[in-house]
Amino acid sequence: MASLPDRGQRRLDGVGPGKDEPPVHHDAKGFSDHFALALTRLLRFGADTIFAKRYGHRAIVLETVAAVPGMVGATVTHLQCLRRMVGDQGWIRRLMEEAENERMHLMTFIEIARPTAFERLLVLLAQWVFYLGFFLLYLVSSRTAHRLVGYFEEEAVLSYGLYLDEIDAGRVANVPAPSIAKQYWRLEEGATLRDVVLVVRADEAHHRDVNHGLASQLAGEPAARTGPAPYPAHARHPPAGP
Repeated sequence: MASLPDRGQRRLDGVGPGKDEPPVHHDAKGFSDHFALALTRLLRFGADTIFAKRYGHRAIVLETVAAVPGMVGATVTHLQCLRRMVGDQGWIRRLMEEAENERMHLMTFIEIARPTAFERLLVLLAQWVFYLGFFLLYLVSSRTAHRLVGYFEEEAVLSYGLYLDEIDAGRVANVPAPSIAKQYWRLEEGATLRDVVLVVRADEAHHRDVNHGLASQLAGEPAARTGPAPYPAHARHPPAGP
């Protein structure tokens, strides 16, 4: 079992060494990576077609799916460790925390953009299809599964960056942050939607780097010279939500 990469000390903007520099991207190597990247681009096209610039609604639907991989990975790893009677090198706790973190993203954006009946139906369909498909993929190739999540998170960082652009341009109201977000991320009392999107994007950047790191380790590639993007502070016990 490969060990987890250490957390790094890079910027919280989630796009690399500086805000104006190109977004972080893992170059695809081999069939596994190219498959994961192609599937990510296909799903990104679908999300862009359905949601366009309705980023709050996009976040609600996609975060219900984003919370699946961590739970699947933790479950499969847990069972493997029981069968083999070996340690997990910290994978289970990290993956479970990732799933919980994505769920808190969902609970936050529900307070900002109420899902429509169509979006609720889409959640039901997408979650089951994705859960079953990802579970099978993880059993066949955990490396490909983690690479897929890494590419998903790259797209999430880009999407939340575009969400910030809409807020900064005044096309999306910079409303007060929901109380659940202020509790979970320990934000100041006067925090706004922009502050929420910033910490959510930083979460996604961290998940991006962790999953790419896990995929690379499973592929036997050298560890990255820099650790994952830093993780924002979170409440020890996440709020229960509405």
